[in-house]
Amino acid sequence: MVTNVTDKYLKMKIHILGICGTFMGGLAQILVEKGHTVSGSDKQFYPPMSDQLDSLGVEMIKGYEESSLPSADLYVIGNALSRGNPCVEYILNQKLDYTSGPKMLGEIIRDRKVIAVSGTHGKTSTSFLICEIFQAQGIDVGFLVGGVSDAFKNSACLGSSEFFVIEADEYDSAFFDKRSKFIHYHPDTLIINNIEFDHADIFDDLSDILKQFHHVIRTVPSNGNVLFHDGDENIIDLIEMGCWSNTHKLGGEDNLKLSIEEGIIHFNDQQFDVNDLPMYGRHNLNNVVMAMYTSFLYGVDPQKSFSALTNSKGVKRRFETVFKNSDKIVIDDFAHHPTAISFTVQAAKNHFSDKKIVGIIELASNTMSRGHHGGELYDSAAGLEQVYWLNLSSKKNQNFEYDSINLLLEDLKKDINNIDVILIMSNKDSKKISEPIIDLIKNK
Repeated sequence: MVTNVTDKYLKMKIHILGICGTFMGGLAQILVEKGHTVSGSDKQFYPPMSDQLDSLGVEMIKGYEESSLPSADLYVIGNALSRGNPCVEYILNQKLDYTSGPKMLGEIIRDRKVIAVSGTHGKTSTSFLICEIFQAQGIDVGFLVGGVSDAFKNSACLGSSEFFVIEADEYDSAFFDKRSKFIHYHPDTLIINNIEFDHADIFDDLSDILKQFHHVIRTVPSNGNVLFHDGDENIIDLIEMGCWSNTHKLGGEDNLKLSIEEGIIHFNDQQFDVNDLPMYGRHNLNNVVMAMYTSFLYGVDPQKSFSALTNSKGVKRRFETVFKNSDKIVIDDFAHHPTAISFTVQAAKNHFSDKKIVGIIELASNTMSRGHHGGELYDSAAGLEQVYWLNLSSKKNQNFEYDSINLLLEDLKKDINNIDVILIMSNKDSKKISEPIIDLIKNK
């Protein structure tokens, strides 16, 4: 049966199914800090999450055979699992206590001041930027973020302060709860970076997504905050559906503004030079603006916020240089939507304005591989010298897509001497692309 974790101080034996995902692995970290004994199952275990789980003393069980399922007081079932999974069927047949990861986390953080970062793009980066600002003020902030940053040891931490920052995903919670994860977090402050159509495997159209976002808006208290950037028509439509909290439209006359042309962030009578920041592209600077304004709402002076972000360690796989020698640079980025791709391409062109840049873009998400973005997807990278489209889904949409990494590498090798920057964009395991490319460069 679905259960509530009503006593937050009761020490339990908890088994997590799908534990190696970033969310569930982060939840395991928090549960261990709460004093629970945690074990977990998954199809495979891989770094960095497997290393993090091992350091926590979490027993890791490979596979979902019924015989491998340990006894536990509570089972937390990840949204990657569905009916027909042997462990799921056993739990249901035996009427064992189970819940979803988002519901459990929501109960753990119910007494905290929750800052939920949502939107199609920028959730991970904005979440970590807020955490870096708080950390620089000596605040032991709690967080669970779906990524890795060198600024923090792990992707999640319970923290001892009143604040908890959560990357608030609109993906569904579990096979038995098709509501978006963020409905469980009851945020005091809800950040909506942007809204576009995505996740075609669970949403039919944009109206489906707006409905889920409006569900979470309904949970924000009247003395809470909803933050968004000026100019996003989908968010404007969302707010017009009804909002009962304090709204903050960034970029308006009275709020923090960003002037890219002048390279300046304006905050009332204060100005900040974006060239002092270790990140590139308007999308990343918008994340900075959002993090600074959020922190301001909780009493952090903008000057202190900006100072903290000049030392930002950033997020792994967000315009990350994974290789560099005297004549070649390989950049890894998580972009997997036309808007994100176009932002990343523009950032690369601005930063490497005198170099030849080629892109390798993997159509790895369900929305991309199924062709839902149409020609917009291919147009998003039109500013690059050349693009190699990798589609391993066996659902190729265009004849110029590669269905084999080896075939892609063969063609890349022909022109490698004329390339300065290789920009890899994928939301899957990009090392399967970057590592053979780096070997190719080293051995040329």
